[in-house]
Amino acid sequence: MKKFLIKKLAKVGNLFGLGAIAEQLLETKLLAAQANINQIKLMPPVKNLTEAEFKVFSQFGDDGILQYLIHHLSIPKALQTFVEFGVENYEESNTRLLLMHNNWSGLIMDGSESNMEFVRRSRYYWKHDVIAKAVFIDRDNINALISDAGISGEIGILSIDIDGNDYAVWDVIDVINPVLVVAEYNGIFGSEHALSVPYNPLFRRTQAHYSNLYWGCSLAALNHLSIKKGYTFAGCNSAGNNAYFIRNDYLNEKIPQPTLTEGYVNPKFKESRNEKGKLTFLKGVARLKEIRDMTMVDVISGKTVLISELFKV
Repeated sequence: MKKFLIKKLAKVGNLFGLGAIAEQLLETKLLAAQANINQIKLMPPVKNLTEAEFKVFSQFGDDGILQYLIHHLSIPKALQTFVEFGVENYEESNTRLLLMHNNWSGLIMDGSESNMEFVRRSRYYWKHDVIAKAVFIDRDNINALISDAGISGEIGILSIDIDGNDYAVWDVIDVINPVLVVAEYNGIFGSEHALSVPYNPLFRRTQAHYSNLYWGCSLAALNHLSIKKGYTFAGCNSAGNNAYFIRNDYLNEKIPQPTLTEGYVNPKFKESRNEKGKLTFLKGVARLKEIRDMTMVDVISGKTVLISELFKV
């Protein structure tokens, strides 16, 4: 049904010239972003990545952070390739500005065929060097998916956002060696405990718990993994959902290196739901109480822990 609607909407858009209008609006958006990008290039070294934030295609201010980082990391042209998965229909994503403004190449993946079909029907898809794959990612298929797209070895950026097995999937990736990794963390678990949901190749956030709060891993878990892989934590965005890690051989004085306590951002957005799927807007410790009966894995000790006992909720 979704494919049918996408095709019909595309035909209607062409009939009324909406495709051309959308293209003009997109060009205007990119032109307006140029001023922000120029400003980023002139910025002195920041103490916090949030100072560089601005939004063009990213959900929050990550477009600005990435522009700051790629400029000050001096990623060579040969490595200007990205892999991003969990992109939905790519309308909000971390790498689209890199694709359309910086002319990077890349691979994007999402579990929905209709989302990837939407991307393939977009005008920018033939204008730029990006591959869109519809696939449900797990730790057993991720390396083959990347290598089958012709990508291997050193690349510029890896962006991970699958609302589930994020830790387990990054843990096994070895076909690429990115300079920069952007990974989503579940901020309700704080910055102290290194936690991940137990691995389940079929994990789906909305099915795992009705609240939509039980997913992914903590910032400390990502940091533990990043150290093991040779990366250093550079900070989070101001929304408190994305963390940034820089490969150690690319670190320099212009890249912040906060402690987890300094860099952690507690998310302010309220996305909790009740059993009927309606938003309940929980915040603070109430979010943990909602999932108190669920278990997490301490990725350092390997032990399974109950949320209620760990956080005393």
